[in-house]
Amino acid sequence: MHIMKRRILYSLLMTATLGLSSCESFLSENPKDQITEEQAYQNSTLLYLNTVASLYTQVGANGGGAGLQGTDRGLYDLNTFTTDEAMLPTRGGDWYDGGLWQNLFLHNWGTKNDLVKGSWDYLYKVIAQANQSLDKLKEILENNPENISVPKYISEVRAFRAMYYYYLLDMFARVPLVTSSSVAMEDVVQSERSAVFNFVRTELEESVEDLSDAHSNLTGEYYGRITKPVAYFLLAKLALNAEVYADDNWTDGTKLDGKNIKFTVDGTEMNAWEATIAYCDKIKNLGYKLEQKFEANFSLKNESSVENIFTIPMDANLYKNEFYNLIRSRHYNHGNAYGQGGWNGSSATKEALDAFGYGTSSPDPRFELTYYAGKVEGPNGTIKLDDGTDLEYVPSEITLDLSGKASEKTAGARMKKYELDASATNDGKLQSNDIVLFRYADVLLMKSEAKVRNGGNGDAELTEVRERAGATLDVPATLETLLEERLREFAWEGLRRQDLVRFGKFTRAYTDRPQLPKEDTGYTTVFPIHEDVLSLNGKLTQNYGY
Repeated sequence: MHIMKRRILYSLLMTATLGLSSCESFLSENPKDQITEEQAYQNSTLLYLNTVASLYTQVGANGGGAGLQGTDRGLYDLNTFTTDEAMLPTRGGDWYDGGLWQNLFLHNWGTKNDLVKGSWDYLYKVIAQANQSLDKLKEILENNPENISVPKYISEVRAFRAMYYYYLLDMFARVPLVTSSSVAMEDVVQSERSAVFNFVRTELEESVEDLSDAHSNLTGEYYGRITKPVAYFLLAKLALNAEVYADDNWTDGTKLDGKNIKFTVDGTEMNAWEATIAYCDKIKNLGYKLEQKFEANFSLKNESSVENIFTIPMDANLYKNEFYNLIRSRHYNHGNAYGQGGWNGSSATKEALDAFGYGTSSPDPRFELTYYAGKVEGPNGTIKLDDGTDLEYVPSEITLDLSGKASEKTAGARMKKYELDASATNDGKLQSNDIVLFRYADVLLMKSEAKVRNGGNGDAELTEVRERAGATLDVPATLETLLEERLREFAWEGLRRQDLVRFGKFTRAYTDRPQLPKEDTGYTTVFPIHEDVLSLNGKLTQNYGY
């Protein structure tokens, strides 16, 4: 039975949110079809559905701020529109929103930013639900030690929760480690970044062997679930970013050395870079490879991809997960041509255009697969503006505030990476392309980077990625070339902030973004803890620099 394909959400598991997070309206709901707790756990199928499967409904979402990717005003926005990859420029009265999007790009988010708080609340809400599941599973196992399914369920939930703590570690650094639903508010304390890093690492290391080898992007029993390759991918990310994640004070001017940060993989002690390589090799050995065509990973039926490792399942008829990224980018008339929405917003920065070689005689072949630029064709020919002229995107005229400019509504290269689903519903947000979170191209580039950082040669992996793209192959793997390559390969995939932080480039000045006062300390590489959160728990302290 393909449990995950059906995505059944039982209403009995009421999420006991932390005192750190805001109240959720659904907590007060009293569904008429609610079943009893005894009924919910009376067999292995129901037990799985109500302790494990219910968690996966939180990975995607249909409400602003929730979900790991796809929705509006959430984690994706904090990891994308704060970087040199993309911006949401003000176009007259559009996208100003009280300066919200400009301030994200400028790193001027302050300590009262709603997107920051919304992401914190979402991550902890899901962790709270995972804790409830773990507490119930441990109780059942204690009462029935012979149950062979429950230990595997426990490992899967631990790995799932570890993924959410991974995002908290990456974005907020110093966060409370709450591992039980019975923890009282007065017992919630803040952990240093290195402690959170070690917790996530240990949880994944201890749970990974109980996980299935299955490719969770494929439809079937493990569709959309945490499996071995997903856990290995997260471990590789932890190792690659270990210099950042193990640093308890990222503003003191000192930097850790990945060669001195130790991991143990299969009983062998190795440094962070060697561990990255080892985990990347484990993923390769599970049968992943690059798709022959770059664009196949984002096609309408991308469930069959041999490259995608972890995705958010999308199906207008089965799931409520929404994908705002396309409609948020394209011009109103672009969306209207397909009977869908267009919000005329997100666009590539000048730095992104330069990385792709836009305007040169030999742009990277991925540019035309990643962006709409120039005149745009619709189902009935060239799309027109309201005045009857052709819709033509003008990438090079992008700037943070386009108000009053001739290209106010048309400046910027727009998101094209996911194949447009003409049959999508809900204004275009309910589409059939699964949202890609992790894929094998990242594994190759992680391995290449780890080799370089460890004093080795990473040319082979970089060349493999560039060869698939049809790009020139005479590019040596250096830290500089790898950072640029990651922008070309992963534009619009929500990875750029983490990459820039790891490379020490996040706080630099670039087009339309001057460096903030004291930003050279690196304090903006971590988001602040919202003032409302601090006011609820006097034991928590603000991140450095805010």
